[in-house]
Amino acid sequence: MSKVKSMPFLIVLLSFAFILGGCGLLGGGSQEIDPPQSESYIEDESALEENGTEDTAGEETVSQSVMTELYLIDKNGYVVPQTISLPSQQGVAKQALEHLVVDGPVTNVLPNGFRAVLPAGTEVDVDIKDGHATVDFSKEFSNYEASDELKILQAVTWTLTQFDSVETVKLQINGHELTEMPVNKTPITSNLSRATGINIDTSSTFDITNSTPITLYYLGGEDNNYYYVPVTKRVDIKGDDMVTAVVNELVKGPGSSSNLLTEFMYDVALIAEPKIDKKEGKVALNFNENIYGSFEEKIVSQSLIDVLVLSLTEQKGIESVEVLINGETSLVTEDGKKLSEPVNRPEKVNPSSL
Repeated sequence: MSKVKSMPFLIVLLSFAFILGGCGLLGGGSQEIDPPQSESYIEDESALEENGTEDTAGEETVSQSVMTELYLIDKNGYVVPQTISLPSQQGVAKQALEHLVVDGPVTNVLPNGFRAVLPAGTEVDVDIKDGHATVDFSKEFSNYEASDELKILQAVTWTLTQFDSVETVKLQINGHELTEMPVNKTPITSNLSRATGINIDTSSTFDITNSTPITLYYLGGEDNNYYYVPVTKRVDIKGDDMVTAVVNELVKGPGSSSNLLTEFMYDVALIAEPKIDKKEGKVALNFNENIYGSFEEKIVSQSLIDVLVLSLTEQKGIESVEVLINGETSLVTEDGKKLSEPVNRPEKVNPSSL
């Protein structure tokens, strides 16, 4: 997005500030996200599924549902995480993939404007061992449109790697490892990971040998249904550090034809180098006053903070973000929330209201 293009986007979005602040795109968007009492968040799948078996010995059943990120396709063709409450059961990874199947169990909980990614009738099995998930699909997996091929790869990989015990993914059909996708013949390896990106932006020219992929978050959707969309871009870091590069790209905004939005004004800028505390996994950013959504009331948009935190915590070693304006930490969001402490990445993104 050009700098001029960012201006109307911000004006439009400011009118939705209270909607975004209250719709719970980050499960509350607070400095520390607490799951509902009747639901739990699965961080480590290893206790649930390993070597094709499941072990819950010594664990008590404390909830009836599990909040799980399902990477689905929105009406603009983006692969987007939607956090949906699924029944609490053994084999959460397998259950998550089963909820990516067209006409499968996800049908009754699909958010408006979204569709599943795996062909109807696809059966799936998941085996997790030593950080590696092997996914075995039935023959129905091959019955997809060529235009969905990369989206399927991204949706499966990102859905599984939400679990702490899964770093890489390998795909099979009826026990036979895939080295390329069945329809459009996209080459794949046995170590699919988030490093391959998601919703890859190819609108700009770049030198692949002198550029680095970074994943940023923008706003997608419309009306009263906004959500966060991850987009991977390749950028020339040059003399900038990775954190500064992420901030600069967020300020530039999404492509003008992307159907995505940003709340960063074109003149938002860092006034000091980022301070990274590797031990604490924290980065401190000092912005100029142009980051304010309202100069009169000195407020900062919650959704701006959210996309900043989501984008930066995609970087290895960064777990929280401290935001300062002219060296001060006394920030307040549009709903009166004070941001005096570093903001952590949420447990899950885009929780469904269903």
